[in-house]
Amino acid sequence: MAEPLARSRIQRNLTEMRRRYSCPMATPDFVLALREKIGTAPLWLSGVTAVVLRDNEVLLVRRSDNGAWTPVTGIIDPGEEPAVAAVRETLEEADIVAVAERLVWVHVIDPITYPNGDESQYLDIVFRLRWESGTPHPADGENTDAAWFPLDALPEMDNDMRARMQAAVDNDPEARFVA
Repeated sequence: MAEPLARSRIQRNLTEMRRRYSCPMATPDFVLALREKIGTAPLWLSGVTAVVLRDNEVLLVRRSDNGAWTPVTGIIDPGEEPAVAAVRETLEEADIVAVAERLVWVHVIDPITYPNGDESQYLDIVFRLRWESGTPHPADGENTDAAWFPLDALPEMDNDMRARMQAAVDNDPEARFVA
């Protein structure tokens, strides 16, 4: 009996956290639960960047929080395999079915402070994915657009996102990392 009540209380708390920290980007429930305990203190998270390629095109999404064009990105759920997270995020964000071909880069991104004061830093794991099917569109509200771009006609993109994409396009035999 206590377990359903505890779940109900947790769900109410998560709903309140989503309302209080309203943001166009979805925040996983486990992060909201952690934020309830630690407030805005720095949080170390693992994330993926999914660079989806189709012939000489790359899938990009326009983020709803800042309007930037980027490859698909997302937070890895607890216990989730990183390559599975890359495939899942691609389907959730752009309605594209893709297959993870390989790991191309592992790096740490600079700390981020969100508008609500939350601080995070990410270990980013970049995968090269191959398009299987689907027509891109913003499928989950985290993005305002999703489209294929020819590799030689990319929209403006920050240097970090361009480097992530280039690592997948280069397709070097070894994954990149900082030693």
